[in-house]
Parts: sequence; C-alpha cells; structure tokens
Amino acid sequence: MTLLKKYKWTWILLAICVVLAGYLLWDSFAKPKLPVIRPVESFSMENVDGKTVTLEETNGKVRLFYFFFSNCPDVCPVTTFRLSQVQDVLKEKGLFGKDASIISISFDPERDTREQIKAFGDKFKADYSGWYFLRGDQQKTMDLAMNSFKILINQDQDGNFVHMDLIGLVDREGNLREIYRPEDTAAQIAQGVADLAKE
Repeated sequence: MTLLKKYKWTWILLAICVVLAGYLLWDSFAKPKLPVIRPVESFSMENVDGKTVTLEETNGKVRLFYFFFSNCPDVCPVTTFRLSQVQDVLKEKGLFGKDASIISISFDPERDTREQIKAFGDKFKADYSGWYFLRGDQQKTMDLAMNSFKILINQDQDGNFVHMDLIGLVDREGNLREIYRPEDTAAQIAQGVADLAKE
C-alpha cells in the first residue's frame, strides 16, 4: 500500500483546509477597505429615556447615523423603515447591539420631544438596546450633520424642513467611512456594516 493510499482521507482533508484558507485569505484582501473620510464631531444629546448619550459612549461599535424629523411627510419614514430592515439583518448576523448600532438624530427638537421620537421609533419596531433616537440643540445638530456628514438641512419661515436623505457609516473609532443614498438597499447597508465590523 502506497503512502498516498494509506493516508488518502488525510490528504483530502488537508487539501480542503488549504483551499478554504486560501479563499478566506483572498476574501480578506480582495475587498478594499473603505477610506476614512473624516472624524465625526463630538456630541452630547438626550435619548428617549432622558439619558445623555455622547459620541464617545457609542465608540467601539460600527454605527449608522441618520438625521430626521418625525413630522417628515416623505423620505424620513421610508428611510427609517429601511433602517428597521437593516436592524433585522444585523440581528440575524449577531451584530446588532454588540458590534453595531443605529443612531437616528432629530433636527426638530421643538416638536420632537422624547415622547414623540419614541412614538416614531415604535412605529418601526426599533430595538432601543441598539438603536438610539436622540434629540439636542437644533443648531448644534445641524452643524453636526453638515460638518461631519455634509448633510444639508434647511428650515423655512413656516418651520418646514428640506434636507438631504443620507445615512452615514461610522467605524468603531468614530470616523465616517461611507455615505449611503436612497438607492442603497437594506441588504447592502447591512453588509457594509458587517464588513466594517471585521476591521
């Protein structure tokens, strides 16, 4: 009996392991890392429970940032629904709350009380253990949106808002790495979060 025949299954198993290792190595190098666009400015805001939440307290997780107002008649509910789908996918992947979170920030604090933003989040089955709904000073919020994410928000004399409908992907260290647009699907966004969580 030759050595090859004697250890046939050992050689087959070894070959499979080599192929798998090669694939994993190729996969990790094949996907280019997202560039660091800019650091996100520090902030301090109030959550639905009245507790203060800062950027630094959310560091250590990959985050999706979205700026909204609950009385929005069009894009905010649509995008928040998409984020609820992202939440579900991240839960399936075992990332939600542990390695990833979602941060929705209202830029209409006068109308968006804690109770109001919680009611808005409840409509989309938000899990508040990993999905923050925040409110704070309006001007500081608009500055954060513009300076860190290049998201323009304008308010007219009647109190109505016109704003860009974008989602920011932020890494564990607080750096903006990607901007998602309305055409990006929940699956694409969740995959982006999962890939960044591996870094």
